[in-house]
Amino acid sequence: MQNRTIGSRQVHAIGLGGMPMSIEGRPDEARSLATIHAALEAGVTLIDTADAYHRDADEVGHNEELIAKALRTYGQDTSHVLVATKGGHLRPGDGSWTQNGDPDYIKRAAKESAARLGVEAIGLYQFHRPDPAVPYADSVGAIRDLLDEGVIELAGISNANPDQIREANEILGGRLASVQNQFSPRFRSSLPELELCAELGIAFLPWSPLGGISLARSGELGAEYHAFEEIAGAHGVSPFQVTLAWELALAPVVIPIPGASRPESINDSARSTELSLTADEIARLSAAAA
Repeated sequence: MQNRTIGSRQVHAIGLGGMPMSIEGRPDEARSLATIHAALEAGVTLIDTADAYHRDADEVGHNEELIAKALRTYGQDTSHVLVATKGGHLRPGDGSWTQNGDPDYIKRAAKESAARLGVEAIGLYQFHRPDPAVPYADSVGAIRDLLDEGVIELAGISNANPDQIREANEILGGRLASVQNQFSPRFRSSLPELELCAELGIAFLPWSPLGGISLARSGELGAEYHAFEEIAGAHGVSPFQVTLAWELALAPVVIPIPGASRPESINDSARSTELSLTADEIARLSAAAA
């Protein structure tokens, strides 16, 4: 089992993204709880959520409350599990997304998230998305204050570019623990951010790390994606495992957080840490056109 580091915490190299269990098309609560419990059984120790992971306008924090319930009902010690949540991105309830990077709002949102999670201090709190109406330094300054006040234990940012990563790390006094950006075989524009995180020793959490798989199944990616399926066939594993193993091989700071809404999905993803790819296979996958 591979472990990786986020700030002062060690976690399993594959996390669980909770969003699919709370937005449109979500499963019933029983299956969601079973999925989170299956992740814990598989050794997953990082669960990613956000106050904006909900469907309707009147259920802000739906996913946070779901995860808190899953941890309470697991029946075993979960003190080693790192729950990462985010604030500053909102869903009005019509399927759209908006931003609010106001420092006062972020501080209030973090304390509300802590209450929903049932914790005195949030394990990892991340500024969800830059707000063009608010100076980035002001928003990150609120995260710094939350860290200094002990409301959060670790600080992170999401959907950030290299300049924002450097700025946030400076504002936080070198305490930036994580960067959560979209990254997958099809979406590789965050490679510069991944490489910067590797240089600085900051955990890089790819969201939607399997983003290319569903498109590949529909044929949208064309022949370029066949390398992932061919290598999966050679190893007798799923293309999902190959995708995650490839991402893990890119840098020791990478911790993918695939979303899941079924126990089978997270069990398959967690097994990717057992897959060893050769240098030639990694090079072939990296060269595959996105």
